[in-house]
Amino acid sequence: MKMQKWLGALLCSAMIAGTAQAANLKSTIGGDHRTPAYAERDQYRHPAETLEFLGIEPDMTVVEIWPGGGWYTEILAPYLMEKGTFYAAHFPADTSSDYFRKSLTAFEKKIAADEKVYGGIRLTAFDPAGGSEIAPAGSADAVLTFRNVHNWMRGDNEQKAFETFFAALKPGGVLGVVEHRAKPGTSREDMMKSGYMTQDYVVELAKKAGFELEATSEVNANPKDTADHPKGVWTLPPSLGLGDQDKDKYLAIGESDRMTLRFRKPAAE
Repeated sequence: MKMQKWLGALLCSAMIAGTAQAANLKSTIGGDHRTPAYAERDQYRHPAETLEFLGIEPDMTVVEIWPGGGWYTEILAPYLMEKGTFYAAHFPADTSSDYFRKSLTAFEKKIAADEKVYGGIRLTAFDPAGGSEIAPAGSADAVLTFRNVHNWMRGDNEQKAFETFFAALKPGGVLGVVEHRAKPGTSREDMMKSGYMTQDYVVELAKKAGFELEATSEVNANPKDTADHPKGVWTLPPSLGLGDQDKDKYLAIGESDRMTLRFRKPAAE
């Protein structure tokens, strides 16, 4: 009987803690620090459901890969500030790409302008070609990448990227991947051209790096997206690569159909 009461109390405590974490996450997502245009995309990116599925908790050490303008950073940085550690692995400072340099500079200005929200960020760099320390080896509870894998494929660096993530994670750590989803059987050439990747290929990359696929989610699925547009995924919002041409059609489709995958680095024996 005492054991049953103890287990019941433990379960109740865990449920209360989980409810509090969910409330904290939703409060962060609803904060007035967020860029209004970013918040408008919550209907397509489902940040609360995505981060909950990936198991992100406020006391974790988390690495976000190539945060770009900081869409997810606006959520992760304040959520992890008090109890956790947050690494933003942005573009390398010595990059030859004008786009990468401008993106990094804008991101640095963004986080420097609001110490209250971004003061806890540890800014590192991720170079999928040359290798880089996105966080100390074996230190991260989670590595997260949102809509990036197709970019590394263009440089034939996608496998190296997953190996870098594996090295940064603790045994038992999580790799979370959200990526535009191609139809099964799509060729490598078409994946590079369209920005859509097959789920089977992404899973293969992770497994080759040593990960185990733990779970998949359809939280970011969009059955309206046929994944065969004139300018690939960039035809859809927010890019609207065709401009005003068929704009209403693509706005009605919404953002891309996306896979949401949770991988696990095997625990040490």
